Amino acid sequence: MSDSPSGKTVVLGVSGSIAAYKAADLASRLVKRGHEVRVVMTKDAQEFITPLTLQVLSRHPVTADLYDEKQSWHPGHIELADQADLLVVAPATANVIAKFAHGIADDTLGAIHLATLAPVLLAPAMNGKMWEHPATRANVEVLRNRGVTFIGPEEGLLACGYEGVGRLWPVEGIEAKIEEILASQG
Repeated sequence: MSDSPSGKTVVLGVSGSIAAYKAADLASRLVKRGHEVRVVMTKDAQEFITPLTLQVLSRHPVTADLYDEKQSWHPGHIELADQADLLVVAPATANVIAKFAHGIADDTLGAIHLATLAPVLLAPAMNGKMWEHPATRANVEVLRNRGVTFIGPEEGLLACGYEGVGRLWPVEGIEAKIEEILASQG
């Protein structure tokens, strides 16, 4: 668990959604609260926000590739999984939710999810039709039954131009939920 002297270790997963830019604000807020933030990005997330932005805000290198772990003999994704007091994915796409539900670990984020014993918080962001699709609903139910916590999504104007459910929950709300989960750990 956490070695952070003033807070907890939050592993912040960022997946490929237009809402990925909001992860920068979330990372910054968590660092200001004294938490150690370790960012893990999917390949798709890097199409929306650069690892450098999140590296500067988190004050740690960003993990973006399962095969680029050359810092030590100990696999970095396992080390992050072990250090995590909380795994947060914001935004969590339908793809990440499906991978988590089915135990797919073909990238760093999926591998960390399978290897961590920390609580998991997912903040979905996607098109409303994708959120309401029976496959996504079933995947969410599988994860909830395993103890995964969800926050959102909320309703509003979506990046695709539709109005409906699918927007990333406000960053302030995600931050508050993170603090609530971490506080419950003692």
